[in-house]
Amino acid sequence: MTAIVERPEIVPMIIDGQNIVTNATFDVLYPGNGSRVARIAAGNAEIIQQAVASAQRAFPGWSALPSLKRAEVLFAAAALLRERKDAVARDLTAESGKPITDSVGEVLRTVELIQYAGEEAKRFTGEIVPIDAVSNGANRFGYTRREPLGVIAAITPFNFPLALVAHKIAPALAVGNTVVLKPASATPLTALNIGRIFLDAGLPPGALNVIAVSGSETDALIRNPDVQMISFTGSPPVGEHIRQIAGLRRVALELGSNSATIVHSDANLDAAALSASKAAYSFAGQVCISLQRIYVQKSVEKAFLEKLTQYVQAIHLGDPFEPATEVGPMLTEKEAIRAETWIREATEAGAQIACGGARNGAYVTPTVLTNVTPDMKVVCEEIFAPVVSIVAYDTIDDAIAMVNDSQFGLQAGIYTNDISTAFAVAARLHVGGVMINDTCRFRADNMPYGGVKRSGMGREGVIYAMEEMSEIKMVVFNLN
Repeated sequence: MTAIVERPEIVPMIIDGQNIVTNATFDVLYPGNGSRVARIAAGNAEIIQQAVASAQRAFPGWSALPSLKRAEVLFAAAALLRERKDAVARDLTAESGKPITDSVGEVLRTVELIQYAGEEAKRFTGEIVPIDAVSNGANRFGYTRREPLGVIAAITPFNFPLALVAHKIAPALAVGNTVVLKPASATPLTALNIGRIFLDAGLPPGALNVIAVSGSETDALIRNPDVQMISFTGSPPVGEHIRQIAGLRRVALELGSNSATIVHSDANLDAAALSASKAAYSFAGQVCISLQRIYVQKSVEKAFLEKLTQYVQAIHLGDPFEPATEVGPMLTEKEAIRAETWIREATEAGAQIACGGARNGAYVTPTVLTNVTPDMKVVCEEIFAPVVSIVAYDTIDDAIAMVNDSQFGLQAGIYTNDISTAFAVAARLHVGGVMINDTCRFRADNMPYGGVKRSGMGREGVIYAMEEMSEIKMVVFNLN
């Protein structure tokens, strides 16, 4: 497990372009066996204040740069990330347990994302407003400007420790904001790696600060009056807490889900089953839009289940550093035990295991459940584990009602060859995104991504995040 550079005994944080080591530390553990990957310098409220102050000082200079110069830094960071792909991917797998093939894919996806942000930095603009289209607007000319907010607090989860970091910092920097990044305590190495890459790419000191603080310390970052926006990805309870204490400042929240996909009787069952076998189990199901609920029309339920279980049983569960591995460990054994408990509770209440259901340490065998009911945790809560539940339905109206019967609303999918059904479902599902002939798991990094209900508010996806992270200023010329 080789780092980008030879790893010091204590991996420092990054504030104002400097390596910061403190007396306090914590260990990053490998999910596969609990061994120590690295020891990280730990911050506190004082460190948070230093990071915010650094970002505040850097903001005037960074925001005043021509957009071309900001774009050039983003392009340079993307190029360096591509050069260091293998080392970054190894660290990503070491701290998260993500299969190495997926980690390499996440690095390459992030390269493209940062490049895209650089391109958008050069064309991010306002619009002409037809002031003279109203009675008191004669002889006036108006346009809008998009201006950065200031310091953005980015709080990121463990499951995509590179891509979800980039989804916050790249748009923020493209607009001209500065950032204080607080990654998940389980996966800080990858965030610190990308922070050093941006510095090596020419980002001015203080424009991106990466701190390692516990969740209990994070309130000091959220409450800091110099932070103009909080962009958070994580659990609904924490998101609600952030919303309550953020006051009038901008907040973007990408929270939980128990995402669903409908398989209608006219669907291509092979395509649906194959996609479902990937969407439900990639990164051991620890993905916000992981496929958790599948609603299958009764006439094809048996055929679909046979195809799905065949694909699921062929999934290679094993060492995440082996290229052939498709599913590795969950982040911790504690989380694996929770998933096992939910499966057991469901079976004790009448659910049946079509395949999987076993646990060995932090590893949970990809599981398919049938005969579930809406009140079971595996259906109504977010399991965040390699477990999917199959539910049969009679009519498409029934399927829509069951998908919508959720506290969450991030994304959903439907497989059908009927265009009218596709349009009806897209219109009536109460979610942030509907995928036609694909699962809820699909995401392109340039599309608006976010949810409704307890799945959060605001949208990511480079240009959409840039809009969230900027302010509209109206300018009107009186030409009389």
